[in-house]
Amino acid sequence: MVATQVEMLFDKLDQRRRDLEMSYAALSKRSGVSVPTVVRILSGSQPAASFAAVVAVANALGMEVEVSQIAGTGRFREQQAKKKAARLIGTLQGTSSLEEQGLEGDTIEDMKRRTVHELLAGSSRRLWGE
Repeated sequence: MVATQVEMLFDKLDQRRRDLEMSYAALSKRSGVSVPTVVRILSGSQPAASFAAVVAVANALGMEVEVSQIAGTGRFREQQAKKKAARLIGTLQGTSSLEEQGLEGDTIEDMKRRTVHELLAGSSRRLWGE
């Protein structure tokens, strides 16, 4: 999902450059970002471009980069807890399977629910730590 959003951003920036009929060199000069970096950003071949460079290019095109919330705090914490619980229980299940003590589907789901609850009720370090 994030890669797609980045690609869409770069596409919008490049479309704006074309609409303005602005050359890469002119955009480079206006933004203070080197021509090769401008080309890589707008072509999407540098998805890990620095945020500062992307903002500078956007501003030089008369645009701004906006950061917006994609999920409420509670929902995002719950999503994190579910991901972490699935990973923890998956590891446990893998270990149990190696010992020929595999867990049943209902047992696994119950363990995931309890783990999510414990992660949300416990320390933030435990929720966000690896």
